[in-house]
Amino acid sequence: MIKLLIIAALLVVLELVYFKIADHFNIIDKPNERSSHSTIVLRGGGVIFSLAMVAWAVMTVVQGDWQVVVDYLPFLCGLLLVAGVSFWDDVKSLPDSVRLVVQFSAMALMFWSMGIMHWDMWWIVILALIVCVGATNVINFMDGINGITAGYALAVLVPLALVNGCPIRSGMTVEGAGMTEEVVRATGGFIDQSYLIVAIIGVLVFCIFNFRPKGKAKCFAGDVGSISIAFIMLFAIGRLIVQTQDVTYLIFLLVYGIDGCLTICHRIMLHENLGEAHRKHAYQLMANELKIGHVKVSLLYMAMQLVVSLGFIYLCPDSVDAHWGYLAGATVVLVVAYVLFKKKYYHLHEEYLASLKK
Repeated sequence: MIKLLIIAALLVVLELVYFKIADHFNIIDKPNERSSHSTIVLRGGGVIFSLAMVAWAVMTVVQGDWQVVVDYLPFLCGLLLVAGVSFWDDVKSLPDSVRLVVQFSAMALMFWSMGIMHWDMWWIVILALIVCVGATNVINFMDGINGITAGYALAVLVPLALVNGCPIRSGMTVEGAGMTEEVVRATGGFIDQSYLIVAIIGVLVFCIFNFRPKGKAKCFAGDVGSISIAFIMLFAIGRLIVQTQDVTYLIFLLVYGIDGCLTICHRIMLHENLGEAHRKHAYQLMANELKIGHVKVSLLYMAMQLVVSLGFIYLCPDSVDAHWGYLAGATVVLVVAYVLFKKKYYHLHEEYLASLKK
C-alpha cells in the first residue's frame, strides 16, 4: 500500500512537471468550430498513463519480481514507442501512414508479450492486429470532452481488476471455436494485479486535472493519452482472451465500440473524409447540441459500460453460449439506443453545420 501511495504522489508531481514543460513549449489545444471546448488548454496530459506503467515496472523490479517485467518487456517497449510517436503527433502533426506503421509495430510487440506471434496462426495474428489497431483509433476518436477518456478507462480497468482478483470457474466446451474438449480455466490471474492497480492510479491522477466541467480542465489527454490508455487496456483484455480463449471479453469495450463504429458508418454514408475532425459522436451531440455538461456525459458513458461489464461478470452464466448471447443482446440494445438517439437529435447538428456556412 505504501509503495502504491508513493507512486500516486510521484505521478502527481510528474504531471505538474509536465504542465510546466507544456506551458513553456506552448503544447496547447486551441478550440475551433469542431471542438467541444472553448478555451485554450494544455495538451498531452495523458502522458501520465505511460509514466504510470514505467513506475509499475520499476516498482516490480524493486520488489524482486524482475521476471514479470522481462515477460512484459516487449509490451512496455511497444507502449513507449506508440506513446512517443503519439506525443510527437500532439506537438507537430504526423502523416497517417507514419502513425499507422508505428501502431502496427507496437501492437506486434504487444502480441509478442502475449505469446501469440506464431507463424502457424498468421491469419489470426493479422486479423487481431487490424482489430486492435482499429480499436486503438476508435478509443482515440472518442476523446473529445472532459473526463470521457479517464472515466471510460476506469470503467474498463476496474472490471478487469475484479475478474483478475476473483477467479471465476470457467468450464465450457468451445465448439464454436472448432474445439471439442472441455476447457477449464480460471479467469483470475490473467495479468499481474499490480499492473491494473497502477494503471488505475495513473487514470485517477489524470482525473484530478481533467475530470472537470467544461472550461475547467487543466489539461487534455492528447493522442499520447488516448492511444496509450487504449494500448494498456487492450493488453489486459488480450491476455484475458488468450487465457480463456473467449473473445466475448471484448464486451469490456462495447459502449465505445458501438458509438465509434456506428459514427464511422454514418460518416461514410455522408461521404465525409474520415480523417477530418467532426462532432458527430453521440456524446458530442449530448455535450454540444443538447448542452449537457461534460462531466454528466462522461459519467453516463462510464455508467453504461460498468453496467454492461458487471452484468457480464456477475449475472451472465459462465458458458460460451451465454457469453455470446449476452454480447449479442447488449449490442442490439446499444445499437438501437444509438440509432434512436441520432434520429431524434441529429438535426440539431445539421442546423449547427448550416450556421457555420452563413
